[in-house]
Amino acid sequence: MKKILAILIGFLCITMFTASIEQKTIQATGTTIETRILPPNGFSRDKSDEKSFAYYLRTLPLKPQGYKVHLFDNSVKTNQDGTIAVIDMEIGNTDLQQCADAVIRLRAEYLWKQKRYTDIHFNFTSGEQIDYVKWAEGNRFKVIGSKIKWEKKANKDYSYITFRKYLDKIFMYAGTASLTRELQSVPIANIQPGDVFIHSGNPGHAMIVLDVVSNPTTKQKAFILGQSFIPAQEIEIVKNPNDNANSPWYLVNASDLNICTPQWTFTVHELKRFK
Repeated sequence: MKKILAILIGFLCITMFTASIEQKTIQATGTTIETRILPPNGFSRDKSDEKSFAYYLRTLPLKPQGYKVHLFDNSVKTNQDGTIAVIDMEIGNTDLQQCADAVIRLRAEYLWKQKRYTDIHFNFTSGEQIDYVKWAEGNRFKVIGSKIKWEKKANKDYSYITFRKYLDKIFMYAGTASLTRELQSVPIANIQPGDVFIHSGNPGHAMIVLDVVSNPTTKQKAFILGQSFIPAQEIEIVKNPNDNANSPWYLVNASDLNICTPQWTFTVHELKRFK
């Protein structure tokens, strides 16, 4: 009995120690990525222009600390062990906004907010490029086999409601395969917010780099990752399961060949960037 009690006390101490370490990077009252997730010891955020993708991502609003990830049908995700925070953004009520779609969503939301409408375009798995401007001007399409046929069906409308309907159509016909072809490879030493770790396949996966910090002395970088999954879920910021001292940050080390996340492992060569 004493031995069992000692083991239980030891486990409790380890659990409390791990939690206390992770809490050093979390400011529970913070309402955005920038104010909730603090840089690791010795690291700091570089300043970013208010019109940049990096600034948009850093200032994304978060659900209150302790909030659980929900699926598209409003049920609670079964496995919450890998979650550090949840982005406060609706995902619709259909099983559409999965992993690659969450990356597309954040990129598109940023461009729409900046009114860079002509830059909003994504490819279907078939290779067809679907431009937001064409959609907003009232054109709608039909998928006929592997071809797209456009027809004028509505009035010109650049409202957010129409924008979201455009995104849902993209989510239906895009995925890791199509998104991979739209991105260009970058070395992990040059990682920046908005980059994407992506593995094309069935199954495949994609996760977006939500923020990057650096150590001004050593020049080492660290990053955090966000994801949706299958079935579609709210976008979560994930823990680093292999580095409790710095979690949710992932430190860039030249010797590391893999990026191990709670639900997927990427190679460092699967890091890409929007062109």
